[in-house]
Amino acid sequence: MTDATVPVLTLTPTDVADLADALRPYHAIYGDLFPRSESRGWAERYLHGLLSPLDRKSVEPMVIAQLGASERAVRGMQQFLTDSTWDDAAILHRHWQEVARDLDDADGILIVDGSDVPKKGQHSVGVKRQYCGQLGKIANCQAGVFLAYASAHGTTLLDRRLYLPQEWVADPAFAERRAKTQVPADVRFQTKNDLALTMIQDVVASQALTCRWLLADEAFGRDTALLDAIAALALWYMVEIPLDTRIVRPDAATTPQTLFDTLPAAAWHRHLVGDGTKGRRIAETWVQRVQAQRAGQAGPDVWLILRIDPESGEQKAFLSNAPATLAVSLLVRMTGMRWPIEQCFEVAKQQLGMGDYEVRSWPGWHHHMTLVILAHFFLVRLQRRLKKSPVGEPVAGRAAAQRAATAATAHG
Repeated sequence: MTDATVPVLTLTPTDVADLADALRPYHAIYGDLFPRSESRGWAERYLHGLLSPLDRKSVEPMVIAQLGASERAVRGMQQFLTDSTWDDAAILHRHWQEVARDLDDADGILIVDGSDVPKKGQHSVGVKRQYCGQLGKIANCQAGVFLAYASAHGTTLLDRRLYLPQEWVADPAFAERRAKTQVPADVRFQTKNDLALTMIQDVVASQALTCRWLLADEAFGRDTALLDAIAALALWYMVEIPLDTRIVRPDAATTPQTLFDTLPAAAWHRHLVGDGTKGRRIAETWVQRVQAQRAGQAGPDVWLILRIDPESGEQKAFLSNAPATLAVSLLVRMTGMRWPIEQCFEVAKQQLGMGDYEVRSWPGWHHHMTLVILAHFFLVRLQRRLKKSPVGEPVAGRAAAQRAATAATAHG
């Protein structure tokens, strides 16, 4: 990642000329992990539905598009999603192995972020009035935490966890809701940061992918226990932090906000932040080795990166435990590398039905998100195949191949 950026996914489901033929061998990779032939069949139909050009990709319209208006078929797909016992964890572990075939890189990046789905009513698992990132305000929603992998070869989602607010787990008044939504009896309250760490630990322990960096926003970057746990995994984190975070420079304790207010103009240097979905990004930056604090005491030596957007004036601060020998230009570029997971969410929500599910249960949410992750990587893998194949590959149209190759040249 030192000299390359992450290719943008430009291939869309509508670019695939014969979706069923293209999807069949991909689905077969996971076929043996579904315990029954019926569930294998429904899994293929569900993936086909997520990748189809429907306005809304919930169970009923997906079934009608493939099988006609059959109430029995609708019930069958609903039961597959909510009651079938196929193992999400096993499927995701195999997914990581498949991701490694196409995207593995010595400088691989893990990116963690939240993604929320607005919901009506009080019956969907984990639903609560809470901050909803999709709406940018407090609203009735379900909150999920997701992990992505990015490299010079592409990016895709790896894992997902549903956040259960504390009352959903601990309040006796929610016992009936937990039972109706099939929340496992052994589920305990975990913060979003706890969920993120569990996913990171699982991926690292699997050794399926080469991971060097962990990137996260301020919600995770403010958690010093999380940062220390990430460092213990031998990952280099680059996290945004609140501007009032206490750090120690060689001469005195201070905060990023104080530095933004007091550093002279000559201290700032213009650097390339990176290539995002909107093109090249430049920022005024200040970078120094500092000492972090832990409970008011001296903590680890880290990098502090301050960044000002020259157009909007927006101020951001980042901490990284990357080695002291790392080039400043690379550090600055890494502060701008969270956008790949945002593009994953955009594609998943706009093209793959990520937020269109109507199931209310714990297994239904996890099954749906697992299949959305597989559908996303199907497009990522196909785009990479198109780059390596002659224009006019049978599984996709000429325009799709040309656009994928052009995007790879522009962003790679």
